[in-house]
Amino acid sequence: MEKVVATSRQDTYSPIIKPIEPATHTNLLWNFQMLRKAVRAVILGPPASGKGTISKRIVEKFDFVHISPGDILRSNIEKQTKLGKEAETYVKQGKLVPNELIIKCMTEHLKEVQNKSFLLDGFPRNVAQAKSLSTIQQINAVINLNVPHEVIIERIEGRWIHLKSGRVYNTGFNKPKVPGKDDITGDDLVKREDDKVDIVAERLKIYDAMIKPVLEYYQQSPGLIATFKGSTTNEIWPKVEKFIVGLQKSLVKAEKI
Repeated sequence: MEKVVATSRQDTYSPIIKPIEPATHTNLLWNFQMLRKAVRAVILGPPASGKGTISKRIVEKFDFVHISPGDILRSNIEKQTKLGKEAETYVKQGKLVPNELIIKCMTEHLKEVQNKSFLLDGFPRNVAQAKSLSTIQQINAVINLNVPHEVIIERIEGRWIHLKSGRVYNTGFNKPKVPGKDDITGDDLVKREDDKVDIVAERLKIYDAMIKPVLEYYQQSPGLIATFKGSTTNEIWPKVEKFIVGLQKSLVKAEKI
C-alpha cells in the first residue's frame, strides 16, 4: 500500500507516457527486439538512504523512465481521473491507498511505457505487488541500497528543509550558505516532524520488516538482486553506474545470440 503525501518533493519526476502505436508485424517485431535490450529495474532502499538521488542520476545518465506510484497517483488526483478519485477518498481520510488500487495504477502505466528502459521507485513494496509485477513485466535487475542505519539516523539529524520548494540541506555535507536559511529565498529552514531520531529508527525497523519478504522473493531468481553498500551517495553511485553499464552490454549481447 502507498501513502500519498501532498507536499512537494525535490527529486520527483513526471511520468513519461507516449501514445501507443497501431500494432503491425514490423513494429511488433521491433518492439520485441527493443524490449529484450531494455533495462527493467526496481530500486530499493530505506528512508534517507539516498535512493532519490541515485534514482535521479540513473534517469539523467541513462535516459530511463522513472516510475513512482506516488507520483502517478498524485498526477491522477490532480487530473481527477477515475483512478485519482478512488485514491483521493483514501488520502483525504489519511489512509493508505489499497494494494489493489496501486497494482491497477502501475499495470496501466507500465503497459504504456512499452519498450523503454525504466526504473521502478517505490514499487513493489510487498510480495503481492512483486508477484503482480511479474505478470506485467519481467524485471531484469533489482538495485538494493544497503546503508547502515546509524549513518541514516546521523544524516537525518542534520537535515533541514525549505518547505515551499522541497529543497533539502544537511549540516554534515550540504550546508546552506547562511545557517538556517534557504540559499535561494532566504526563508527559514525547518525540521520535519518525522525527522526525530526515535521516529526515524521506527521507520527503518518497519522498512526492514516490509522489504525482507520482497528481497526473499527476488532471491529465487539468481543474479537478479544487486546490492550496493556504502555510507554516502557518492560512494555508492559509481558502483551502480558500472553495474547498469554492464547490464546494458549483457542485454545487447544476449539479443545477438
